[in-house]
Amino acid sequence: MGQRVNNDFHERGGKPQALWQAGTLGLQSEPWSDRRGLLFRRWKRLKCGVLTVISSDFNLIISTSRGFENDACSEVWYLLGEIGDQESVVEKTGISGLVVVKTVLDSFEAVSALRRLLGERSEEFRHILRVIPVEAVVPTRLEEIGKVSHDLSQKISENETFRVTVEKRHTQLSTRKIVETVAENISRQVNLEHPDKIVLVEVLGSITGVSVIKPEDILSVVKERAS
Repeated sequence: MGQRVNNDFHERGGKPQALWQAGTLGLQSEPWSDRRGLLFRRWKRLKCGVLTVISSDFNLIISTSRGFENDACSEVWYLLGEIGDQESVVEKTGISGLVVVKTVLDSFEAVSALRRLLGERSEEFRHILRVIPVEAVVPTRLEEIGKVSHDLSQKISENETFRVTVEKRHTQLSTRKIVETVAENISRQVNLEHPDKIVLVEVLGSITGVSVIKPEDILSVVKERAS
């Protein structure tokens, strides 16, 4: 596991204190941008952990520009705090442009809340490109991916269509083989162009995140700003 991002601060009764009590930092009278900057600098002292083996305990995947993983770590940690999660664990994956997060919030609710925050304070999203909810994490083996996809496919109603989307990094498994393994376990009609649901398979080396989502369940910062 990567380090919990608040482990450099005093805790009382298991609750992090220093960052989220503005008075402790003397920030109440400071402009918002200055408060954010100070929080970021405090966070960066902790240095986002780099995982040689990616943790299986995450429920969000964050994409960012290559080389900006540390900035994305601090940003998502800060923004999750703004929507009510002061206990998030943020980890770099060792894969360029990808960060994983364990939030105490429901992953879909977190995406929705971040979307609302983006609409209100777009300038706060400087490094995050996409936020992807993850429902299950399994070893990158076809039988494991197929089984968890079948379990999650119960979310697809009989009258709904689906598509399998695979995004993979650091694996020799073929996209075609993954798609075939997932699809053969789901007895619903396929629609490649306009599916009701997407079975999203995110391969991160030896670990794979799987979700059954609607197209709008992924937050794309660029698309949201353009809409």
